Amino acid sequence: MIITDTKNSYGIITILLHWIMAVLIIGLFLLGEYMVDLSYYDAWYNSALWWHDSVGITIFLLLLIRIVWKLNSIKPKPLLTYKPFEIKIAKTAHVMFYILLIIICISGYFISTAKGQGIDFFGWFDVPAIMKLNEVQANLMSQAHEITTYILVALFILHTVAALNHHYFHKDITLIRMLKPLKPLKPKDNLK
Repeated sequence: MIITDTKNSYGIITILLHWIMAVLIIGLFLLGEYMVDLSYYDAWYNSALWWHDSVGITIFLLLLIRIVWKLNSIKPKPLLTYKPFEIKIAKTAHVMFYILLIIICISGYFISTAKGQGIDFFGWFDVPAIMKLNEVQANLMSQAHEITTYILVALFILHTVAALNHHYFHKDITLIRMLKPLKPLKPKDNLK
């Protein structure tokens, strides 16, 4: 099994980080959409918020690990069939994913700690509040959280469509490289 990234393939660590984060982010988005319709007296009101906060912190920690891992790993080469504009769009989209996730996580943290109370992380420990926010600041964080989340969802949809396009229409290994580590490729596999 290939653990680390190579010039032609992502390793199992990158693949697991990618898919675990994708599942958690989708789940958190769905939970967030469900939460906005809950009233204070709903039985799930506090539980949903607790799960949302704890999973959000988990995503932030995984994001930090992923950034450090990415900065210290070999980057798989683009395929020869990629057009220059596709490479630029893909790089821009990946940077945007990281920026949006950082903004979403930080704004979510400030929303949850706005009253000066820490966040209970799965009952293991509290993540302390840095400061209290006034109503204007809390609303600004809430708007930033919501807007960047919807931009992330739109980017996620484009990312998914692009991956499926490469797999089903271009019939290249773009999606396969993110599903499983590949053995060293031959020149015919079209790496730049």
